[in-house]
Amino acid sequence: MSTDHLPAPVAPRLRRPSWRDPRFVVGVVIVAAAVALGSWAVAAAGRTVPVYAADAALTPGEPVDVEHLRTVDVRLDPGAELYLRADEPLPEDVVALRVVDPGELVARSAVGSAEDVDVRSVAVPVDQAVSERVAPGSVVDLWSVPQAPSGSTQAVGEPKAVVRGVVVEQVDAAGSGLVVDGGATLHVLVGTDRLPAVLKALGSPDSVTVVPRAGDVS
Repeated sequence: MSTDHLPAPVAPRLRRPSWRDPRFVVGVVIVAAAVALGSWAVAAAGRTVPVYAADAALTPGEPVDVEHLRTVDVRLDPGAELYLRADEPLPEDVVALRVVDPGELVARSAVGSAEDVDVRSVAVPVDQAVSERVAPGSVVDLWSVPQAPSGSTQAVGEPKAVVRGVVVEQVDAAGSGLVVDGGATLHVLVGTDRLPAVLKALGSPDSVTVVPRAGDVS
């Protein structure tokens, strides 16, 4: 059969998309949403708020003021209100309710009234050398070590724990290095319920030894 009289095929013409084309509208919306989301993510990543961090270890009962704090800029997130803001007035007459390590952000729950602190500072003389690891904020145990009677080299009785898990508030000692010389005085924070046992041990002829707790020292 001859094809001389059949019309030649015509290539379809591509039409430019119209703004009325639903596919065009959907594409524009997707691009706009992506740009807006990217802009929001960049802005949120760069948005920070100033909060307070401990400049040195804060111990229970210690007054908290700007001299003990430093300002740190942190990214804004839903938990920012849980910390003390440096761009807001610091609450008056507040003390630390727990140990706040150096550099740690100060949570609002970590400070409060002095009436909420149920500990007392007790000075503990220590005859033997004290490790430099025993510092403010450290957690230690106090042990009573029987002394040998006069003229004897053998102590009567075994060492026993007086109190466990007390926080060191202050260390008064001369010297420096890995170990400070003997004659140190440690100020430890003792709960009122354990205070009689500690005072009894300090008033006895036996010596009191400070034992750092592994993993609990600052």
